[in-house]
Amino acid sequence: MVSYLLQCMAWTVFMAALVLLPAGTLDYPGGWAFIVLFAVGGLAMVLWLGKYSPSLLRERMSAPWQREQKGWDKVWLTAFMLAFLAWLVFMAWDAGRTRFIAMPAWLQVVGFLIALAYMAGVWWTFRENAFAAPVVKIQEGQKVIDTGPYAYVRHPMYTSALLFFISLPLILGSWWGLLLAVPFVLGVAWRAVHEEEALRVGLPGYDAYAARVRYRFVPMVW
Repeated sequence: MVSYLLQCMAWTVFMAALVLLPAGTLDYPGGWAFIVLFAVGGLAMVLWLGKYSPSLLRERMSAPWQREQKGWDKVWLTAFMLAFLAWLVFMAWDAGRTRFIAMPAWLQVVGFLIALAYMAGVWWTFRENAFAAPVVKIQEGQKVIDTGPYAYVRHPMYTSALLFFISLPLILGSWWGLLLAVPFVLGVAWRAVHEEEALRVGLPGYDAYAARVRYRFVPMVW
C-alpha cells in the first residue's frame, strides 16, 4: 500500500510540473484545481481499492505494457499516453501564456463538476468490476459483468473517460484544448470496438451480453 501511495504522489508532482511550468505562473486557479482533483482522486482510488479490491489495485497500478496485453493495444496506449501529455502541456500553455479568449469562471466550475461525475463513474465501475484492467487482455477467472453501470452501457469506464475529456479543458481554461478533445473521444471509440473483438473471442457469454446491452458508451446514442 505504501508503495502505491508513493507512486500516486510521484504522479501528482509530475502532473503539477506539466501544468504549472508551461503556464509560466503559479497564479493559475484552473491548474491548481486539476492538481487537487488528480491528487485527491488518485489517493481515494488507492485507499478504496486497497481495502475492497486489492487485486484490481495491483492491476490499475501496474505498468501500462504487459505480457498478456494485445499487441495493438500496446501501440494504442503508447500513442494515447504521449498525446495526452502533449495535450495537457498545450492546454496549460494556452491558458497561462496566450490567454486566447479567456474561459469564464462559471464554465470552469462546470468543468469541475463534470470531473466529479467522472470520478463517481470510475468508482461505480470499479465497485462492480474487479477485472477493470487498464489494458486490453483476458484475465484468469474473468467473467462478464452485467450489473451496475454495465446494465446500461458495455464500456462504462470509457463513458467516464468522455466526461474527463470534456471537463479537463474547461477546468484548465483552454478553448483550443476543448476542440482537441475530439480526437481522444474518437481514439477511445476505436479502442472499444477492437477491445470487443477480443472479448467476443476470449470471454464466454460476451456475445449474449452485447445482444442484451446494445450501447457501448451512451444509452440511446452509441
